[in-house]
Amino acid sequence: MNILFTVCGRAGSKGIKEKNVRDFLEYPLPYYTFSAIDLFLANNGNDRVDAVVNTDSEKLIEITENNPFLHFDVIRRTPELGGDRVAKVAVIRDCLERMQERKATSYDMVVDLDLTSPLRKPDDLKKLIERQKETKSDVTFSVTDARRNPYFNMVAKADVGYKKVIESDFVARQQAPEIFDMNASMYAYDPAFLGTGKGVLDGYCEIIKMYDTGILDLDHANDFELMQVIAKYLFENDADFAAIYDNVRKKAEK
Repeated sequence: MNILFTVCGRAGSKGIKEKNVRDFLEYPLPYYTFSAIDLFLANNGNDRVDAVVNTDSEKLIEITENNPFLHFDVIRRTPELGGDRVAKVAVIRDCLERMQERKATSYDMVVDLDLTSPLRKPDDLKKLIERQKETKSDVTFSVTDARRNPYFNMVAKADVGYKKVIESDFVARQQAPEIFDMNASMYAYDPAFLGTGKGVLDGYCEIIKMYDTGILDLDHANDFELMQVIAKYLFENDADFAAIYDNVRKKAEK
């Protein structure tokens, strides 16, 4: 199977200045995503793999070209795909089209890993890829168990006051349909689906579940600091989470 790994990161950030290229526990944040791919390749050698970073950040290009893990092609993001109003799936599709031309090959799967999600277990990526192979879905993405449920304990503003997001007679959360949060960490796409131009949720979707406190939305500076506190705890107390960090440390300090 031919797999294309994509890593996409814009220059700048409104909430956290240059968050895609900041150090995270002493190492560049992108290293944690690169390390996850590196460990997958080390432990799953049956697939042919290319990897690409798509960015308009000179700093991220520098980090990518000098990374100690594996070779990444670099695609300089075009202006029409810049800005925060462009759907990420459009950038991933651009990666696919340009890498197919550059490598003169076709891909059976496109796997996108988010730069701002450094807390993964190696098995998370393996499960994602295996699930996509097994189901042949349009897209498989990572989720966590939701802490709130729109059928039970979430409300929206109404004409008068507030009401449940989804009307129901459930009196216990366990009665309501199971709900998940998309944690935006990892996606595995069928290339043909990417080519349709549809959105992530417009096709046949499958999921894999990840540890529910492993991902935070990095919108403010204190979010970044809090994630480092959580990461330090997990790296010290969970060998599966520590594997990616230990690989970062080993490769970076050679």
